[in-house]
Amino acid sequence: MINSLSKADLPLPQPRVSDPEVLAAEIIERLTYGIGKDAKVATPHDWLTATILVVRDRIIDRWMETTRAAYNNNAKRVYYLSLEFLIGRLMRDAMSNLGMMDEIRQALASMGVDLDVIAGLEPDAALGNGGLGRLAACFMESMATIHIPAYGYGIRYVHGLFRQQMADGWQVELPETWLAHGNPWEFERRESSYEIGFGGAVDTVAGQDDEPHFVWKPGERVIATAYDTPVVGWRGEHVNTLRLWSAQPIDPILLEAFNAGDHIGALKESNKAETLTRVLYPADATSAGQELRLRQEYFFCSASLQDILRRHLQQGNELSALPDKVAIQLNDTHPAISVTELMRLLCDVHGLDFDTAWDLTWRTFSYTNHTLLPEALESWPVPLFERLLPRHMQLVYAINAKILRDARKNRNFSDHEISHISLIDESGERRVRMGNLAFIGSHSINGVSALHTELMKETVFADLHKLYPDRINNKTNGITPRRWLMQCNPRLTSLIRDTVGPDFLDDAEKLKALDAYADDPEFQKQFAAVKRANKEQLANLVASRMGIRLDPSAMFDIQIKRIHEYKRQLLNIIETVALFDQIRTHPERDWVPRVKLFAGKAAPSYHNAKLIIKLANDVARVINNDPAVRNLLKVVFIPNYNVSLAEVMVPAADLSEQISTAGMEASGTGNMKFALNGALTIGTLDGANVEMRDHVGEENIVIFGMTAGEVAKVRAGGHDPRAVIESSRELSQALAAIASGVFSPDDPGRFSGLVDGLYQHDWFMVAADFNGYAKAQRDVDTLWGDNAAWYSKTIRNTARMGWFSSDRTIRQYSADIWRA
Repeated sequence: MINSLSKADLPLPQPRVSDPEVLAAEIIERLTYGIGKDAKVATPHDWLTATILVVRDRIIDRWMETTRAAYNNNAKRVYYLSLEFLIGRLMRDAMSNLGMMDEIRQALASMGVDLDVIAGLEPDAALGNGGLGRLAACFMESMATIHIPAYGYGIRYVHGLFRQQMADGWQVELPETWLAHGNPWEFERRESSYEIGFGGAVDTVAGQDDEPHFVWKPGERVIATAYDTPVVGWRGEHVNTLRLWSAQPIDPILLEAFNAGDHIGALKESNKAETLTRVLYPADATSAGQELRLRQEYFFCSASLQDILRRHLQQGNELSALPDKVAIQLNDTHPAISVTELMRLLCDVHGLDFDTAWDLTWRTFSYTNHTLLPEALESWPVPLFERLLPRHMQLVYAINAKILRDARKNRNFSDHEISHISLIDESGERRVRMGNLAFIGSHSINGVSALHTELMKETVFADLHKLYPDRINNKTNGITPRRWLMQCNPRLTSLIRDTVGPDFLDDAEKLKALDAYADDPEFQKQFAAVKRANKEQLANLVASRMGIRLDPSAMFDIQIKRIHEYKRQLLNIIETVALFDQIRTHPERDWVPRVKLFAGKAAPSYHNAKLIIKLANDVARVINNDPAVRNLLKVVFIPNYNVSLAEVMVPAADLSEQISTAGMEASGTGNMKFALNGALTIGTLDGANVEMRDHVGEENIVIFGMTAGEVAKVRAGGHDPRAVIESSRELSQALAAIASGVFSPDDPGRFSGLVDGLYQHDWFMVAADFNGYAKAQRDVDTLWGDNAAWYSKTIRNTARMGWFSSDRTIRQYSADIWRA
């Protein structure tokens, strides 16, 4: 009888064979019995799904082994809470990490199927907005790679970040339908479902020790159901879990209302629940939008914490051991409500007293700050917070009282300092400060670059740093070299492996061996050939999508990132206009052929960002149709930027634009991806650019513009942008052309507001840094003319970027913060 067998008697799972013939047979089997299709009539989407299922089978074996090992060892687990996971397509990632890419390609080819064709059909899971979400995805892969037992927790958005189209150069937002035909990577976990409450009231009852006991009675409830996706590490040795929550109503239909003829009203509860996980970042310009955003954040945090505590107790651990067995990382302020939710669960559900619960809470949490922008440090109106989460509002006040009394009594904080550390902002409308809550409720607060971390101490968290001087530390961001070199740039990966051996595949810092070949003419020739092939691939994509033909021999100058004024796409466009004027005025000069490529999405309610996209497209239309510069300058804005598009653009870049206003970019990871793939960086001393300069050498990066300290000084001293503009002929002429309607003849005043902003305040120092940027671009032109010098520098960028692997970052988190 099976019940009489011990674990030792059970057969161990046998490793699956990855021979192409075996794989081909398995794909046919999946096609037949999993999808119900004969190979003769199977569509490319059918082949894609069948292939994913075969790859997934091999991951599941290792996934279960990893999970068993964590339970058997009672290992400390890391829980990464993030509102974004920009995971992109998963099939290539999984095949590469399992070492199955060539075998799968051969198996499909034997049946007349092209792997590249079907891989391009996989939906791009746009569960993030930009760097924050992509970092979370890199971290999940690195935690699996270095064998840290971990769960990622987030929301299973039905639509994710919007799909961007262009209508006469304007951004148009359309729903992203990545789940329209199901997701073969995920597993629904109905047993992992939790009730999430909103609204209602809090009752006070007497406890056994006469201490008051608080009972929250929510006015409405929804069900959070888990969907698990395996995240496989390099070499396939360890597999972690990305658990995303989907919202479901307790009563899917109000049958009485339906039978009474109110067919739409009968689905009210169902619609309200499903709205929670319908869209990433609903616009919060309205009170309804703000409420939905807060509901989303609490929904996923409450479900995650209930799940974490259930697993901790199920393992046989005591609550007192929570910080020893559980490390919860808050990825920015979005999950900050977790601090009060854990306090509620420990006090109200598990019966701990406030002080004991607080001691466990702050020792369990750690918080990563990603921005110094005040608007990005979330805060919520007190009336909204109290109405939606009344018990949590009580806990906010209780935590605040404890912290402020301690600061006043033991640290002699002044009224001014108290006002800055308080969880309640009283400078205007009273609001709950989620950044302060995350800081106070965590034992570790880390920045994501050396500069950003120091600025945190001096600016947004200066008084909290004074209160807790040992909490802030730095963990410079990183990227996974598996996706951002091996997968997106197989040509360069092969060249490096043939030149210095395969050690860099397991340790990115072994790329340093390439330094010895940076000045070797033959290696430079091969390196240039790889870059040329990657540029041809991007040129083909642009031609097929947009009908624009690009010359791969021109310099590909690329800026891809979220559209925001501090990232200064506007500076790039203005300099492009100035270059356009110079080329037409001085045709006798030896101009470097250049293609300016842009991509990125603007938040739907961000007017100026959307106007910048329109300006880029209007400038492109004029320049690309002017015969005087046709072979020397082109401008292209590629719509619908996502992970898959980045995987084509990054390897093709000659010049990487990292030109944010100094002191405003926390880190950046696009800068790392470009440099790793052999692009030269032009940038300010902002974010991780500072450390990149230190690692690649200041002679191998082009730095311009003011430092963060200089920006702060200029702002404090009274910046006069009009005088700066009028002193620069190229800048003033470019702005005059933009403002007068040269690029918008159908609406001459379209861009006057953008230009007026530069004349009036120039908050992002576009005018102030223009001359330095223009000069740096001409220095780049000169360098481009010297092939040997150019490739010497770009090869050294690739060779010296190993330190920026997310494996290194995660090892630092593990050693210094999680103790995992």
